[in-house]
Amino acid sequence: MSKFKFETADRAAENINKLTELFPEAVAEGRVNFDLLRAILGEENITDEAYEFTWAGKHAAIAEVACPLRKTLRPCEEESKNYDATENLYIEGDNLDVLKLLRESYLGKVKLIYIDPPYNTGGDLIYKNKFAAHKDEYDKLNEVTDEFGNFLFVNNENNGRFHSDWCAMMYARLNAARSMLTDDGFIALSIDHNELFNIGKICDEIFGAANRVAIVTVVHKPEGRNQEKFFGTSNEFLLVYAKDKSNAEMRDVVLNETVALTFDMNDEKGNYRKKNFIRLADGKYATREAKPNFWYPIYVSGDLNNFSLEKKENYHEVYPVIKSGVERTWKTLPKTFMELAEKNNIVAEKDEKGKIVIFEKLRENQVIKTHWIKKEYHAYHYGTKILDELLGAKTFDFPKSLYLITDILKLFTGGDDLVLDFFSGSATTAHAVMQLNAEDGGKRKFIMVQLPEVCAEGTEAAKAGYKNICEIGKERIRRAGDKIKEELTAKNANTAKDELEEQINIDDDFSRVSCVSRLNNLDTGFRVLKLDDTNMKDVYYAATEYTQDLLSLMESNIKDDRTDMDLLFGCLLDWGLPLSMPHTHEIIDGVTVHTYNSGDLIACFADKISDTVVKEIAKRQPLRAVFRDSSFSSSPEKINVTEIFKLLAPETNVKVI
Repeated sequence: MSKFKFETADRAAENINKLTELFPEAVAEGRVNFDLLRAILGEENITDEAYEFTWAGKHAAIAEVACPLRKTLRPCEEESKNYDATENLYIEGDNLDVLKLLRESYLGKVKLIYIDPPYNTGGDLIYKNKFAAHKDEYDKLNEVTDEFGNFLFVNNENNGRFHSDWCAMMYARLNAARSMLTDDGFIALSIDHNELFNIGKICDEIFGAANRVAIVTVVHKPEGRNQEKFFGTSNEFLLVYAKDKSNAEMRDVVLNETVALTFDMNDEKGNYRKKNFIRLADGKYATREAKPNFWYPIYVSGDLNNFSLEKKENYHEVYPVIKSGVERTWKTLPKTFMELAEKNNIVAEKDEKGKIVIFEKLRENQVIKTHWIKKEYHAYHYGTKILDELLGAKTFDFPKSLYLITDILKLFTGGDDLVLDFFSGSATTAHAVMQLNAEDGGKRKFIMVQLPEVCAEGTEAAKAGYKNICEIGKERIRRAGDKIKEELTAKNANTAKDELEEQINIDDDFSRVSCVSRLNNLDTGFRVLKLDDTNMKDVYYAATEYTQDLLSLMESNIKDDRTDMDLLFGCLLDWGLPLSMPHTHEIIDGVTVHTYNSGDLIACFADKISDTVVKEIAKRQPLRAVFRDSSFSSSPEKINVTEIFKLLAPETNVKVI
């Protein structure tokens, strides 16, 4: 039986091993000869000059992502909601450590990452910073530790490394998160002008400039900030990148509900609205004389269902002539017209005088513009006020508009897609996921990650009883979920009443059946996990430093305060299993046996385990089984366990801790 490492992968060592396999001549004693590697790759005129974006601490940030980590995530059932059934996660702790721990479990599984990071405006509380060399004295003077032992610092503008520290913090986290995206996944990042150019360069490097999808302008404060000296800022930005642009597609949606109502016709391809195929908007520049190539006849069959560019018997010849008799042009060249017609995006009708008019079908999947001005994106009315009313107190500064995040989710997610937000803040993203699922019947899941920043004494949040930001986020999810369910229940009741009174069948998005289905499928719970030091005592990692006599006195290498659930989730992380699957436990021969996701893993962490228990677990043939090493007091007992599994479950992967 093998043992767990309970340590994240050493990615630097992994990369060196890969290079050794490909270019063994460039690696000696574990060190890469980069000059030789460049020569092997055919690079000529080797020089240090290159087009790149760098800052003090960048290399340390890159190295930090690759460093192995000895930490774990401990479940907290009492702070969770619907713990056993939910597939949503709320994780408390520094997001870089959390991302490193989640990497194996969620590699290539996240469809959308949305983050609203600190904007580095001169007073933000920034996450722990380990990336700057030669500034130990500065750190001693400026670093503080919160009640959970997280190192924090306030990055003020007097800091000579003001931009460098922020860039290092962001680079490490984006680098760690990228591999968690699906091949067709996206990351959307909110930012203001202070670090727009820097974060753009960082994202270009990590995700690739070729995978940049858009830089969207979001008007969130239309009146502008009237205290500013020059321009009153009224907007911020949304940077969107794809994991791989060639594999990624945005969903076909209309974000503006008013515009959506204009798509009042439908066919087998969905909703559409008609627009005259004659170009009308460009005045004299859309005349036959100005654009002769756009003047051509279109031939329409007698039943108005077929189109051709060649004259055919019983086909009507139609030119782009408006009612006044002016000869205009069609909107496209002939080839493009036929492509539209073949895709059923052209329709012909007769007007009141019997004249044939040709229309283009404008689909709901119209191009999404990069200037977002919906009033529902305004931060105060649709961010701050929504949160304040939900919690009954002012608890959080500048939360994002709920409807902004909902629209982002509409564009990039559907079905049971997974959404990650590792700067969760007040948990607007979680709220939006639940809200959108209630609206469209989706089963999206979320992972929220937030550092438990303390609510300073005297703040409104502290007065309302919240100790840290995580408490605000968790309470928001609880109340928002309850409110969404109440609204859906009321919708169901109202629809049922209408059916009874009118004796008709309602066939729309919010029919009674639809509401019931959405209620049954809606997941408003979340499983709380908290970042902590490893479950294992130091001897587990440095056994060679202990004498045999000292080792014999130790009953277990597991820390005394750790529960079965702590150990179970540590095993899930080390094995790279998702953390939101169903879990059950039962008593067999006097000890507790845990089953995870119907047999993905079965574990027993009792101090003493009988053959009866081992045989029962083996009979169930789980994919994985795990026990305490100390549960078996002698080598023969351990050999017996191995033999039982060889006989009853030879395919089961058995490990001990």
